[in-house]
Formats: sequence, C-alpha cells, structure tokens
Amino acid sequence: MAEKGKTGKKRYADSERLLEEARKEAKYYQSIAEEAGKKRLQEINQLSRLISARNQAEEALRESEEKYRNLVERANDGIAIVQDNLLKYLNPRLAEIGGYTADEVIDTPFTDYVYPDELPKVVDYCNRRMAGDETVSTYETALRHRDGRKIDVEFNTGIITYQEKPAALAIIRDMTERKRLEAQLQQAQKMEALGTLAGGIAHNFNNLLMGIMGNASLMVSETDFAHPNYEKLKNIEKLVDSGSKLTQQLLGYAREGRYEIIPLSLNQLMKETSDTFCATKKEVRVHRELAENLFPIDADQGQIEQVLLNLYVNAADAMPGGGDLFLKTINVTDKDMKGRPYKPKPGNYVLLTVKDTGTGMDKRTTERVFDPFFSTKGLGKGTGLGLASVYGIIKAHGGYIDVESKKGSGTTFRIYLPAAEKKVEMVAKSARQIIKGSETVLLVDDEPMVLEVGINMLKKLGYTVLEAKGGREAVKVYKANKDKIDLVILDMIMPDREGGETYDQMKEIDPSVTVLLSSGYSIDGQATEILERGCNGFIQKPFTIKELSGRIREILEKD
Repeated sequence: MAEKGKTGKKRYADSERLLEEARKEAKYYQSIAEEAGKKRLQEINQLSRLISARNQAEEALRESEEKYRNLVERANDGIAIVQDNLLKYLNPRLAEIGGYTADEVIDTPFTDYVYPDELPKVVDYCNRRMAGDETVSTYETALRHRDGRKIDVEFNTGIITYQEKPAALAIIRDMTERKRLEAQLQQAQKMEALGTLAGGIAHNFNNLLMGIMGNASLMVSETDFAHPNYEKLKNIEKLVDSGSKLTQQLLGYAREGRYEIIPLSLNQLMKETSDTFCATKKEVRVHRELAENLFPIDADQGQIEQVLLNLYVNAADAMPGGGDLFLKTINVTDKDMKGRPYKPKPGNYVLLTVKDTGTGMDKRTTERVFDPFFSTKGLGKGTGLGLASVYGIIKAHGGYIDVESKKGSGTTFRIYLPAAEKKVEMVAKSARQIIKGSETVLLVDDEPMVLEVGINMLKKLGYTVLEAKGGREAVKVYKANKDKIDLVILDMIMPDREGGETYDQMKEIDPSVTVLLSSGYSIDGQATEILERGCNGFIQKPFTIKELSGRIREILEKD
C-alpha cells in the first residue's frame, strides 16, 4: 500500500512537472504569437499606409490627368500626336479647324490633311524635327479643310515618347484670320500710299487747270459770241471741265474731295441719278426698293452722285447685252454689320445695295476692284479710277463698302453710310451769270500762275484786289488793311503757312473776317474743320469766272 502511495505521488509530481512545462511552452508560444501578431500588425499598418499613399498618388495623378486633359481638350490651339505619320490623337479644336471628327481621322496618315502645295515642305520639316533639328520646331504651313479650302496654320512641334515609341507632339494655331487681317492691313497701307500720291497729283493738276480755265473764261467773257474763236474758247472750257472731273475721281480715291457736307436724302439722290441713267441705258432694267423713313446722311451731294453713277456705269459695262440692276436702301445699325472685315463705329447707318445680273468677276479681279488704275475694259476704254474713287469717297464719309461677285453670277456692292442727326436741307443752285462787285478782295495763293489769273478775274469782276504769295504775307497784308478788306480768298495748301493757321491768325486780328477757302483739294476733314470754326465758304479749283462771281456774291450778300 505504501508502495502504491509512493507511486501515486510520483505520478502526481510528474504530471505537475509536465503541466508546468506545458504552461511554459504555451507561454513561450504565446509570446511568439504575440510577437508575430505585433509584426503582422506592423506589416498590416505599413501596408495600409502604403495603400493609402498609393491611393493618394493615384488620386493626384487622376486630378493631374483631368487637369491637363481639360487644358488640352479646351485649348484654343489644335493639338495632335503623330507617330509614324499616323494621327494618334487630336483635340476638339484641331478637329474643328479641319472640319473633321476625331473618330474619322485617328490612325489615318497625317500627310493626308496637309495642303498639297505644302506637302514637300511639311515632310522635310517633320523628318528634320524627328532627327533632332531644333531649328524647325516652329514654322508656318497650310492644312486642307474637309471642304478643300486652304487653312493657314503655325506649327510648334516637340518630340515625346508615346506608347514606348518616339512621336511628335504638334501644337497647331489657325492663322487664317490673322493672315486675312495682315492682307487687309497691307491693302489699306497700299491704298493710303496711293491715295496720298493721287491727291498730290490731283492738287497740282488742278492748279494747272486753274491757270487754263481762268484765262479761258476771261477770254470768253471778253469775246463776242459771233467771233470765230468764241466756240474754240468754249471748247477749251469744256475740255478743262472734263480734266477737272478726272481729278475729282483722283480726289475721291484719295479721300480729299469732301467739302460740302450737308444732310441729304439718299433715296432722293438714287431716284434722280437712276432716272438719268435709265434715260441713257434703256437696255438695263432698274428695280428700286427704297425704304420709307430712311435716315438722312451727312454727305457731299456731288461726291455721292459720283459714287452712284460710277456703280451704275460699272453694272452696265458688266451687262453689255442688257440685264437687271437692283437698287435697295434700308436702315441698319452697327450690330447688323457683324461678320464684316472691319469693325464699324457704333450708331445708325444707311445700307445701299447695288446688284447686277452681269458677267461677274473672278476672285482675283474682285480683290483688285478698288485698286486705282486697275481696269478690265482694255487699253483706252477705262481709266481704272471709277471704283477706286467710289472706295475713297465712301471711306472719306466714314462709311464702309463690300463687294461680292462670282464669275457668271453678277456682282453686289453694299455701302454703309453713317446716318445724320439733322434733317435734309435743300441745296442752293450756283449762279449761272456773271455778277460783278466793287468791294476789296485779298487773294492769297502761293502759285504765281493761279495768283495772276485770279487777280485778272477779280479785276474783271470789278473788285479792288490785294495780293499775298503765302500765309505769312497774307497775315501782314490783312493786319495793315483789315478795315478796307471785305473778303479774303485763301488757298488752303501753302508751304510757309497753311490756310487753317492763316485763317486762325486773321480771326485773332478781326473776329468778323470774311474768308472764302480755295484749293485744288482739301485734306480730309481740314476744310470742314475750318468751316466749322467760322470760315464762310469753299470753292474748288479749277473754277470759271462765273462760278467765282456767284460764290463771292453768295458770301458777301449773306453777311
């Protein structure tokens, strides 16, 4: 029994020992598990942080991609990626420039969309750029629109990696509008230069005509109508008058002939001029559609009549076998003039449309139609000044003119003239007979020939004449004789002192000075400005003794 008790104790001790070992082992494994758990937790936390950082990076990348996608998609310039001559990407603006959709052109040859004449240059530039030549990164060329027309563009190219291969990134700017504006500017500068030249020629020519006209009219006034030379002298007057009309066309083109500005009815002028035209060109059927309550225009009547008659004659020449001429007027504003190649000043305008059913013009002729001395009528059949003077006169009146034409489909001119604020006035008719006087006149002109003939004409009319060969001398003469001088006939263009400055100095001496301006032409706006400052009138060289007598009496008797 004792032996059995001893054995039981041993077994108990062994089990306690084993249990303790098991506890230690369990604790050991628990510590290992806890350590592994901690490491796993650290790994999980680290992985979580990595995932969070990756998510943030991906989100930033998405935001960046979205930002640059928006920039590319909304760019005002076209953007394309070209790889192995294939279009791999193009933005909406480039698709708009070419008139295509992106789906139509992706993976098609880029060279298919280059304007044919430009293809060799573009291929050469692209090859050189892909070879690393930096000098051809920017160049101008042309693309072909879907409808076949030419689009002027500027290329700016760079080399990128696209889908692990080299590609060209091209930024393409549409230069068509800029090119058009540059061409317009060059045309305007050319017209301005030619206008200055034409104005100077007309001014000098009118001074020569003044000498001829003045002497001829003096001889006519002193010759009996039964004298065998009387008709010859009258013919000289007529020929000088014809020469004067030619210079008027030059002045119209040069915008230097605007000097009698009053409110006028364009409808009335159109009725009168088209009636006269119809009487001489019966093979042309004229159709008028004139707006009621049409705005009046501030204009020189003779100049606008010249515009209308030039347009009528031009239309008739385009319809040698007869045809239809459509005349239309309407009130518009600057807001109705959108899409035009100019920016009109705000306000009301009168639109005049002159349309014919003639032969029309090709594009090249249409572009040159307003050039001075350009004519399609052949040698000796036209001066080439008709439409040039029309252009100049309309511009001088603050207006705008457009032309549309197509070979075989007639021509349409559209003229916009600023509306006047004042009501239409009746134009007084010039005197037809010589009217003499006895007052004292100071004649101022720097041209000896004009001065001499002017003195003779004034003396023939009965006036006492004082003379001055320039502005400075005129002021001195006027200051010394202001109490007895009734009228000053003042040339506008003089080398030492121009007419405007001379007039102002005379007005300082005597605010009531009476002045008649005279010139072969008037610098645009200057005559009007002097008249607005109180000057009494204007007479255009060359003039006859009858015209001079009537103009003088008009001014002196008005005062």
